[in-house]
Amino acid sequence: MEETILQAIRAFDLPEGNIRADAFGNGHINRTYAVSVEGRKERYILQRINQYVFHHPDQVQENILEVTSWLRRKITQEGGDPERETLRVIPARDGKPYFLDGQENWWRMFPLVENTFSRDLPDTPELFEKCGRAFGRFQRRLNDFPAGRLHETIPNFHNTPWRMEQLEEAARKNAAGRLSEVRAELEFCRERAKWADRLVRGFEEGRLPLRVTHNDTKLNNVLLDQKTGDAICVVDLDTVMPGLMAYDFGEAIRTGACTAAEDETDLSRIDLSLELMRAYTAGFLAEVREEMTAEEIQSLPWGARMMTLENGVRFLTDYLDGDKYFAVHRPHHNLDRARAQLTLLTRMEEKWEEMLAALS
Repeated sequence: MEETILQAIRAFDLPEGNIRADAFGNGHINRTYAVSVEGRKERYILQRINQYVFHHPDQVQENILEVTSWLRRKITQEGGDPERETLRVIPARDGKPYFLDGQENWWRMFPLVENTFSRDLPDTPELFEKCGRAFGRFQRRLNDFPAGRLHETIPNFHNTPWRMEQLEEAARKNAAGRLSEVRAELEFCRERAKWADRLVRGFEEGRLPLRVTHNDTKLNNVLLDQKTGDAICVVDLDTVMPGLMAYDFGEAIRTGACTAAEDETDLSRIDLSLELMRAYTAGFLAEVREEMTAEEIQSLPWGARMMTLENGVRFLTDYLDGDKYFAVHRPHHNLDRARAQLTLLTRMEEKWEEMLAALS
């Protein structure tokens, strides 16, 4: 075991005994290890926080501690099991919710939620409905949390008009000399600029309330019970911060109800599965509808459109800039991603009335 990992483990308040740490999971952002102590049944998750992505790890951890502490109280009040239904931050021995080592690496630790599994994509509508219930329950339990108390750990993360400005700036600079390849995609995005501020404006005008948002509502961030298959715990809370409920709903639909991969090159394979969207929507609203305003409910399908446009814009911007942000694994990878997102957005626009009808 690397000495830095052992040093980090010993910085947290764990039982005494011989320690083992093994690489865990398939995440791409943080380095993650499963930690066990000889003679003990419990296991723990140790993570080194990626400071390239998260410039203020202390604020990330403060947000997580605030939200999970709140969730634990709510779960307990409802008669649930807070050890399985949310994460618990294990403090370092100095009482802080993280450990900063001598090399300026930031570490954190949680108990491992045992006897669970996750899926990258929904195998069935029933599974996606459970995912919707999990994220709806997450929102319901945080309904009265003062969202403005949280740090905005990634500024302008879902500020779509700002993302559009970044695209225009990339087009003006044409740093990678690729502008001539993307004129059709650029025009497609410009045509949708007329509604790109819809959600931001709704918040600024006081029509859409500020919420605690997860901001990475993919299916694989929901833990499922191995025995029952039920969704029990929402994880990966790094991007929890103030936002709009439509963002979380929209990201789930963008990633879970699409019929093809995010970087699919055969655009004929890309569609919006209304069956999957209806399943997720039913599960989500079953948990949180009573806590939402009427306008907030109507904003949910707009969230799906907005997140799809926004991701298409981000991929296209990065392609124009020379692939500086997103990792690429082949030529034109970011352009392929952008075209896939813009195709999915087109399918959403074609099925718009059916998307609205899913709310009832």
